[in-house]
Amino acid sequence: MSPQGETPATGDDWWDRLYDDTAPDTAPAATGDTLDDRFDSASGTVTPPPRPAPRDRAPWQPPDGRSGPRTFPARPPTPPTPPAPRAAPSAPPPQPPQPPQPVSPMPPTPPDLSSSRAPRQRAPHAEYVGDRPPTYEAEPTALPPARAGELGELVADTVLDGARYGTYTLRAASIRGDSARYRGEPRRDALLTARFGTGEAALVLVAVATGARTAEGAHRAAADACRWIGDAVGRSHARLSEDIRAGRRGDLKSGLQRLTDRSYGKLRARAAELGLPPDEYTSGLRCLLLTADPACRTRVFFGVGDGGLFRLREGVWQDIEPQPPEPGALTGEAVVGYGSPPAGPPPGPAASAGPAASADSVEDDRLTMDLGITTPPSPYVEPPVPPPAEPFRFRASVARPGDTLLLAGPGLAGPMRWEPALAKELAERWGSGEPPGPAQFLADAGLRVKGYADDRTAVALWEA
Repeated sequence: MSPQGETPATGDDWWDRLYDDTAPDTAPAATGDTLDDRFDSASGTVTPPPRPAPRDRAPWQPPDGRSGPRTFPARPPTPPTPPAPRAAPSAPPPQPPQPPQPVSPMPPTPPDLSSSRAPRQRAPHAEYVGDRPPTYEAEPTALPPARAGELGELVADTVLDGARYGTYTLRAASIRGDSARYRGEPRRDALLTARFGTGEAALVLVAVATGARTAEGAHRAAADACRWIGDAVGRSHARLSEDIRAGRRGDLKSGLQRLTDRSYGKLRARAAELGLPPDEYTSGLRCLLLTADPACRTRVFFGVGDGGLFRLREGVWQDIEPQPPEPGALTGEAVVGYGSPPAGPPPGPAASAGPAASADSVEDDRLTMDLGITTPPSPYVEPPVPPPAEPFRFRASVARPGDTLLLAGPGLAGPMRWEPALAKELAERWGSGEPPGPAQFLADAGLRVKGYADDRTAVALWEA
C-alpha cells in the first residue's frame, strides 16, 4: 500500500499509462512511491527545460496569441549599475522641459476610421409629406388573424421584388396600409411578378390587384385575380411576346381583353362556390407586359378597375391613365393612339411637380402594324364570358431613354393625383435617371401622406 493507505493502481490505470516507470524523463525516486515523487515526475515530463531568454508567453498558452489571462515567469533581476565617480558640484545647465514619460508601454489607440471607411451618405429623406404627420403609426402594430388549417390565406405585411431586362430596371413593392396595420387586417393589395420563357423572347408580367374595401375575403379575391391572369398569360406568353415585339397592337388589345374577361369569369364562379354575390368577391386588376428583348421598348398596360398609370419625363409627372373607350371604339380597325389623354395638360395635381406636361404624341403610341396583310386567327382561344362590370383599359406605348413609368394601385394613385407634395417629392427622388435600390424604393413607395392610409402598391420601370 501507498503511504496514504491506498491500494496501488492496476497496470491499465490512466496515470500509470501516462507516467510509467519507463518514461525517459522520470528520474529514479530517492524514496518510496509517494505523491510528491509522482508530482515531481509529472512536472519533469510536461515542462521543457527553460530557455536562456525569458518567455513572452506561458508554457501552456497556445502560440497564436489568443486573449485570456496570462501568467509569465519572473524575469531575472537586473544587476545594479555601479555608481559613477562623484564630480565637483557645479550649476546644472538649463534643460528644456521634457514631456512626461509613460510608466509602462501601452498599445496606441487605433484612429477612428468610421468616417473614411464608408462613403458619404445622403441626407435622410422625410418619412411623410404635408404639414402634419399621419394619424397612424409608421410601423406594423397588429397581425391579421390566422385560422388553423388555412394558413395559406395569410398575407405578408410587405412584398418587395425587382429585376433588370433589356433596357429597363424593374422595382415592385406592396405595403399594407397604416389603417390595416393598426386594426390587424390583411393587406388587400396583391402583387405578382413573373417571367415566362427565356432569352430575348422572355415575357415579364407584373400584376396588381386590389380587393373590395368592404369585402371580408378581399385579399383572397385579389390573390385569385393575380394568379388566374398569370396562368392565362403564361399559357400564351410565346405569342404575346411575338406580338409585342412585332407591334401588333390590335391583336394584343383584343387578346388581352379576352384573357382578362376569362379571369373575371373565374372570380364570379368562385363567388358562387362561396355563396357570395359577385361584387363581394371581386378585385381591380392592372398589369404590365414587358419583353426581355433590348431592341424592344414597347410597354403594354392593361386592366380593369381603379389605380393610376404615370410617367416621369424630364422631371415632370404625366398622368397617362387610359380613358374608358367611347361606344363603338372597339369595333372595326384598331385605333392608333388609343388611350392617349386629350390635348392639354393632364388632369390632377400630379402634373404640378413641374411645368405643365404635354399630352402623348401619336409617335409615342403608334406601333408598327401589319396593315393590309392577312394574319392568322388569334391564338387566344377562350369561350365567351360576360365582361367585367368596369371597362377594360389598354395602352401600348414606346418608352424613351430616361423615362420612369409608374403603375400604381388605388392607395398610391390617389395621393399622386391630389397631393402635389407627394408627386414633387417622388419626382426629385426618381428623376435622376438612376433606379433606386430595392430597399430605397420600398421606403419611397411608402412615403406617407395624412388622410391616405390604404395599401400602397407601386411598380416602376427605369429606362436606360
